[in-house]
Amino acid sequence: MIIVMKRNATERQIDHVVDWVESIGYRAYPSRGTEQTVVKAIGGERGGEELKYLAALSGVDKVVPIRKPYKLSSREAKEEDTVVQVGNVSIGGGSFTVMAGPCSVESEQQLLESAYIVKKAGASILRGGAFKPRTSPYSFQGLEEDGLKLLAKAREKTGLPVVTEIVNPEDLDLVESYTDILQVGARNVQNFALLKKIGRSRVPVLLKRGMMTTIEELLMSAEYILSAGNDQVILCERGIRTFETATRNTLDISAVPVLKELTHLPVIIDPSHATGHWKYVLPLSRAALAVGADGLIVEMHPQPEKAFCDGAQSLKPETFYELMDELRRMEYVMSATAKVLV
Repeated sequence: MIIVMKRNATERQIDHVVDWVESIGYRAYPSRGTEQTVVKAIGGERGGEELKYLAALSGVDKVVPIRKPYKLSSREAKEEDTVVQVGNVSIGGGSFTVMAGPCSVESEQQLLESAYIVKKAGASILRGGAFKPRTSPYSFQGLEEDGLKLLAKAREKTGLPVVTEIVNPEDLDLVESYTDILQVGARNVQNFALLKKIGRSRVPVLLKRGMMTTIEELLMSAEYILSAGNDQVILCERGIRTFETATRNTLDISAVPVLKELTHLPVIIDPSHATGHWKYVLPLSRAALAVGADGLIVEMHPQPEKAFCDGAQSLKPETFYELMDELRRMEYVMSATAKVLV
């Protein structure tokens, strides 16, 4: 249920509503806007019938039911877009944010070179994997804490916030001490123990869609994080598994407008993992901007042919510069067109 408070509701009236909601077994999530406060009542075991009496409490304007199973991430719970703030970088709310860097942190030289390229090209966030969940136990598993230290050094040198994947719930304290965004990979999208634990963190979360995860399942995974208290969640479409073999996965570009209708959370695209080949990254990045995504996370490596993993889908520096130039031109044209239409 959403309890919409009157515009002139006092703090005492809001606190009374919160106390009343929690007294009958629900969790209350007050959200104070510039003009109005709403209180989200989540949980309970009696079907929500008792919440209808909230309309009689002082300061309450109306009580609105949330019909979606994902209560906190739905548009019913919050109409305006959530903007996730990472340092000076805003993700969502009309901006288009590019995160880029190598699949894995391999060495200090490789990462610092990547970071300088990312910054020079005009991207906002550096990506790099310190922990690498791999299909084969014999594949490179990442530099772990040494990789995290290199990411922190790259941030110090360039000023770029960093995003890296967390694999094990036990590593949360370690990873969040080094990173600016916690990435939950496709294999962990329904690792509920991990989701609940990072929900208690205050570090923003990049949640990737699983290879065989429906849109509703993705939103329910986001719900685990939101319900634990972390409301800084970014969704990522990275391709799903289909019968097609021409690409690594099949990019569900339609997921962007669908998610934009269903949720207030920002949505970005990962064209690198979606296709598995660098030559398809540029056209799909253009499509992501055109369809209304809030940004991209792409793989770029100074020497993809020498990459420890995913070299085939990593952009060379010159191709990454080309991508960023194209996106800037597209943004300008789209902005100018929108002004003319208005």
